[in-house]
Amino acid sequence: MTGSLRRAATALLTAACLATAPCYAQAQNKTAPSTPTQAPPSPQYVPPELPPSSPAPVPGRDLRLSLGPDYSKGKSWFPNVIGPYTPIGVPEPPLTNTPRISHLIQDGQLFLSIEDAISLALENNLDIAVQRFTPWLDEANLLFAKSGANGRVFTATGVGFDPTLTGSVLMEQITTPINNPFIAGVSGTIPSGLTQAPGLVDHNVVGNFTYLQNFHEGTQLSVSFNNTRSSVNFGGSDLFNPYVQSQLTTQITQPLLNGFGFVVNDRFIIEAKNTVKVGQSQFAQAVIQDVTTTENDYWELVYSIENIKVQETTVAADQQLYDNNKKQLEIGTLAPLDVITAESQLATDQQALVQAQTTRLQDETKLLNDITKDPLGSGLVGISIVPTTEIRTPEIVENIPIQDAVNEAWSKRPELQQAALNLKNAGVEVKATKNLLLPALNLFGEYQANGIAGNQHTAIPTGTFDTGTSAVFAAPGTGLPIGAATGFVGTPLSTAGPVFTNGLGTDLSTMIHAQYPTIEGGITFTLPIRNRAAEAQSGTAQINERLQETQYRQLQNTIFVAVRNAQIALVQDRAAIAAAEEARKLAQVSYDDEVKKLQLGTSTAFTVTQKQQLLTAAEGTELRDRANLIEAEVNFNQAMGRTLDVNHIIVDGAGPVSRTPNIPGTPSPSGPGK
Repeated sequence: MTGSLRRAATALLTAACLATAPCYAQAQNKTAPSTPTQAPPSPQYVPPELPPSSPAPVPGRDLRLSLGPDYSKGKSWFPNVIGPYTPIGVPEPPLTNTPRISHLIQDGQLFLSIEDAISLALENNLDIAVQRFTPWLDEANLLFAKSGANGRVFTATGVGFDPTLTGSVLMEQITTPINNPFIAGVSGTIPSGLTQAPGLVDHNVVGNFTYLQNFHEGTQLSVSFNNTRSSVNFGGSDLFNPYVQSQLTTQITQPLLNGFGFVVNDRFIIEAKNTVKVGQSQFAQAVIQDVTTTENDYWELVYSIENIKVQETTVAADQQLYDNNKKQLEIGTLAPLDVITAESQLATDQQALVQAQTTRLQDETKLLNDITKDPLGSGLVGISIVPTTEIRTPEIVENIPIQDAVNEAWSKRPELQQAALNLKNAGVEVKATKNLLLPALNLFGEYQANGIAGNQHTAIPTGTFDTGTSAVFAAPGTGLPIGAATGFVGTPLSTAGPVFTNGLGTDLSTMIHAQYPTIEGGITFTLPIRNRAAEAQSGTAQINERLQETQYRQLQNTIFVAVRNAQIALVQDRAAIAAAEEARKLAQVSYDDEVKKLQLGTSTAFTVTQKQQLLTAAEGTELRDRANLIEAEVNFNQAMGRTLDVNHIIVDGAGPVSRTPNIPGTPSPSGPGK
C-alpha cells in the first residue's frame, strides 16, 4: 500500500539519529522522563508473481435450457414404435468440477479474476444446478397436461387427449343339458332310449375392439368394432349355423354449454405452459442471485486480503514500539507502564490480525463453495485463492431518473415476469370455472352398421302346435315322445335343403355396405337445481385473481424500494469514499508531522504510533468503503435486472416481460419492454 511504503521510507530516513538515542539518554538525568526515539517502520507487501492472465471470457455465456432435453415433447411412435412405452432417459447430473478450475491453479494457489469466478460459478455452482431441474419438472408436468389426464375430459370419461385402443379376445365352449328341446330352441333327431339328457354344445369366439379419444373442443369420439363367431351342435332355429356377426358403432358427443371450448378443456395445458415459463424465469432469477453472491464474495475476499495487510502494518508498528520501549526499560530510560501499554496495544492488534486472517479463510471457503461442485476435489484441499482483479471505482450509474430506473427494473426483473404469468394463469382459471356454472347440454349422434354370414340353409323350419298329439316334440321320422298334452310339428332345418357357406368376408361386406344400419341422434341435458360447487370454484378463482393482482402491485412496489435503496447506497458509498479519502489524507499529514516532531525530539514514539494507528484505521475505512461501493454496484445491477446483460449471460425466460397485466389503478408504464 502507498501509505505504508511512504511511512517505511520516512522511518528509514530517521534511523541514523534514532540509533544513538540510548547513549544520549544515559547522559541525561535518571529522573527525567525519557523520550522514545524510534518510529516503528511499516512492512512492505510484495505481491506474488501472477501467472499470465486468463483469456478474456467469450461473450454470451449460454445457459439456455433449450440446449438440453425438452421433457414436454414425449416420445414419438416413429421410428421406434415401442418408444412411448419406455421411460424417458434422464442423464446423471455432473457432480465433478469442470476442467477450467484446474487450469487456474499454480503452485498450490488458485489465481482467480472476477470473470473467472463468474464463469466457474455458472459451470459449477450447485444452486444453479439444482434450480435447473425446476423448469425440467415443469416440462414433465406440461407433458402430463397435454395427455389430458388431469383435465375435465378425463374426469368425465376416464380418457384424455391421448387416444386409447382397448381390445378383448374370448374363446369359449358351453355345454348345456337339454331337458326341454322346445325351450332350448333345438331341432333334429333325438335318439330314443337315452339314459341321460343330450347336451347343447355352443362354441363362441369373440373379438371386440374400442377406440376412444377426446378433443380439445370438448368433443368425445368412441368407435367400437365387435365380432362374434358362434356355432351349436343342434341346428336350432338359427338361419346360420355356424355364423359370423360383426358390428361397427361410431358415437360422437359434443358439449354445447358446460365443457365446450378450448379454455375449459385446455386450461391445465395453458397453465402448464405458463408454469414452464415461470420455471425458466425462476432459473434466471437463481442465476442472477448466485452471480451476485459470487461477485460479492469475491470482493469480500479482496477486502479481507487487503485488510490483513493493514492489520499486519499495525502489528509491525506495535511490535517495534514494544521492542524499543523494552530496551529503554532495560537501560532505565522508560517507565514500566509505557512497556505494559505498548504490550497491551500489541496484543489487541494481534487479536485484530487473527480475526482478519480468520475472516479471509471464511471468505475463501465461501467463494470456493460458490465456484465448485466439490470443494474437496483434486488439488483444492488447503488451496489459497489469490484474486487478480483489483478493486476499482465503478462508473456513475445512480443518476438515472427514478421513474426510468423503475420501469427498466419492471421490464427485466424475473420476479415480475413470474407474477405476470401467475396472474395470467389466474385469469385462465376464472374463464374455465365460469364455464362450469353452465348446465350440461350435449349433442350426440350414433351410427351402427351390422353384418352377418355363415352356413345358410334354404329350408326354413315350419310347423304348428298340435294339441292332439301326446308328444311335446314330434317330428317326421323318429321322435322322442315325452307324454305332454301339446307339441310342435315341423320340418327340422338340419334335415332339409342345400347349405350355402359364407364366411367373414361376406359378413364384413354386409357391414361395410350398411345393409343393416342404425342411426341415432339426440340431445341430453343436466340442470343442477343448486350449483354451489361450481359457484365456489368460480368464486375462488376470482378471489385468487384479485389476490394475484394485488401481489403484482406489491411486488412492483418492492422492486421500486429495492431500486431506490440501491441508488441511495451508490450515492452514499461514493460520498463515504470521498470522506474516507479526505480522512486518510489528513491522517497522513498528521502522521508525517508527528514523525518530523520525533526527529526534532519534541514527540515520542508512542505518539507516532498512535498517529500510525489512526492512519492505518483511515486506510482500512477507505478500503472498506471502496469494497462497499463496488458491491453496491453489483447489488444495483441485481435490483435493475441487469446482472445477466452485464455479465453476458443468456438464459431462457430472462427476457423482457411481453406485456404488463392490466391491473386497475396501475399507471401505464413507459419503460423498456412495455
